[in-house]
Amino acid sequence: MTSMHSESSPSPERRRRLLEAAAGAAAHARAPYSGFRVGAAVLGSSGRVHKGANIEVGSYGLGTCAERVALAAALTAGDPVVAIAIACVDAPPDAPLGYRAPCGACRQWLFELAPEAEIFLAGDERTYRAADFLPHGFRFDPPGTPDAR
Repeated sequence: MTSMHSESSPSPERRRRLLEAAAGAAAHARAPYSGFRVGAAVLGSSGRVHKGANIEVGSYGLGTCAERVALAAALTAGDPVVAIAIACVDAPPDAPLGYRAPCGACRQWLFELAPEAEIFLAGDERTYRAADFLPHGFRFDPPGTPDAR
């Protein structure tokens, strides 16, 4: 994955603030099966920070990820996404990027719902965009929908 989109370099303060909020959100994760707590913090265009944590339930496929919880909170509030930080607090410090990167479902959500948002990962200094994680993401915009191209 290569990115960095230097033309709109994020402020260190924005990155720090969002990563701290994401790590704080991870404290509220429910991860009794994986033991892998994840938090996400979305910065909306209003300046408000929307948080989410992963939630696991006994029927594994019905759990949800921190990124999707935070994105849904921002979009439900009518607050377009500017940036998102993701903190996998149980990832070993020397773990490869794949331990901290969004899962496939979250990559699709980011690709469709926040394609231009800056993405920060705890433990990685780079700034990403959704296309960095999902370069050929699926997009279906039926004619007449607001996002149709």
